[in-house]
Amino acid sequence: MTQITETPRDEQAKVESWRLHVLMEAGYPLRLAEKIAHSEADLHHAVDLIRQGCSPETAAEILI
Repeated sequence: MTQITETPRDEQAKVESWRLHVLMEAGYPLRLAEKIAHSEADLHHAVDLIRQGCSPETAAEILI
């Protein structure tokens, strides 16, 4: 039986892809969503900023 093991990089790529999806659903344009998704920014805070009326550009400045 062959066991397939994911590398930490594969797992990180999946997480970043999921973060990108959540950020775009929240209203971030692709360019900003990519920057935030690849950063250490708190995802919940990023979404909350948009929900509270913050522009994506201003939210990105706060987060990164």
